[in-house]
Amino acid sequence: MALMDFIKKQFIDIIQWTESGDGTLAWRFPMAEMEIQNGASLTVRESQVAVFVNEGQVADVFGPGMYKLTTQTLPVLTYLKNWDKLFESPFKSDVYFFSTRQQVDQKWGTPQPITIRDKDFGAVRLRAFGNYSFRIGDAKLFHTEISGTRDTYTVADLDGQLRGLVLQNISNAIASSGVPFLDLAANQIQFAQALAAQLVPEFAKIGIKLENITVQNVSLPEELQKILDQKIGMGMVGNDVGKFMQYQTAQAIPKFAEGAANGGGIAGDAMGLGAGVALGQVLAQNLAQGLSPNAAAQAAATQQQPAVAVVNPNDVMTTLEKLGELKTKGILTQEEFDAKKAELLKKLV
Repeated sequence: MALMDFIKKQFIDIIQWTESGDGTLAWRFPMAEMEIQNGASLTVRESQVAVFVNEGQVADVFGPGMYKLTTQTLPVLTYLKNWDKLFESPFKSDVYFFSTRQQVDQKWGTPQPITIRDKDFGAVRLRAFGNYSFRIGDAKLFHTEISGTRDTYTVADLDGQLRGLVLQNISNAIASSGVPFLDLAANQIQFAQALAAQLVPEFAKIGIKLENITVQNVSLPEELQKILDQKIGMGMVGNDVGKFMQYQTAQAIPKFAEGAANGGGIAGDAMGLGAGVALGQVLAQNLAQGLSPNAAAQAAATQQQPAVAVVNPNDVMTTLEKLGELKTKGILTQEEFDAKKAELLKKLV
């Protein structure tokens, strides 16, 4: 009976792995009840590593090439099994293949805004995303720390672990980059380099080599985005505060006009007219000063001129409201009210 079992037993004389698709990091050669023939051929292709494991202990590691499996090419396994140098019987061992080619276009991102400490703004929140590429750098370490005895281990199985490492190190990367928070969006390459410096040793702890990482977008909170827009506006006018104020004034006029149009009634008309006139005067003066070559001299001359009395639109509004009440009670006629209204509106012009 033992003889028949021996005859039926299959012996393996060729060990190799042809990858059938993308995304597989580790694959165990199917042994079942088979044994490896002494002198069998091991083929390890480029971008592969083969690892022999004896009873849970990593033995010999093979890089790309073709090997004849003997006690000379399996020194560690020979030592673990206490083989004699002339031992020629078949043997059992687990064989794992690892893909060492780059796994590209792996996505990372912040599913929720993360809190970052900034020296200028204190605690702020941001979103960021990008991609990265990696490969297995130490197959032995990856086997003992990550893949273990599974038949296959894929990129998808590792994805959550690597994403977690990226998110965990974003804060340290921003701090070490030295880039002010408001400048992150404009310095994504520098941010990515700082993030890579933080991640390389973390990935190496599990046998992974980080090849590249990019930061494709950094989203700032709305409040900080407004500040960034103002900085951009200042840059457009050459950091000239006077010209920047002219720009801000010009941007504000349509908003005042819209508010006046929606105000309605006598009070809204007065407020809209007063605000429009006042802003028009300020804008005209600022534009004249900014465009004139003798802007400084004209500004000094203007300051020396006696100040012109300015009617407060709020006072006009209050007066018109009181006149309206008097007209409603019959104390003033419509003609008297219209005459007074015209007189008050002339003062605003």
